[in-house]
Amino acid sequence: MRTAALIFLPLLVACAGGEGPAMQPPTVEGPCRNEGLDRFIGQTASAATGTELLKASGARTLRWGAPGMAMTMDFRADRLTVGYDAKMAITSARCG
Repeated sequence: MRTAALIFLPLLVACAGGEGPAMQPPTVEGPCRNEGLDRFIGQTASAATGTELLKASGARTLRWGAPGMAMTMDFRADRLTVGYDAKMAITSARCG
């Protein structure tokens, strides 16, 4: 057991790191635009609404976020992320 702990110790130290620089939001400009997406809040999440959201935002890809769904936090300037609730009502729409 002690040998296993010694093997993994360098990995743990490497992961711990220091405080490092504060994370800054990406400043990458992309095809996706947030302007005008508020009008979709409250609408029913569907394939047809998704098509309208893509046209309105200019995004290349659409990612639906179901209630309680885990999603990666990676930023993509060409992606639109749309959240909806248990009643399939859109609650958020944002680029990234």
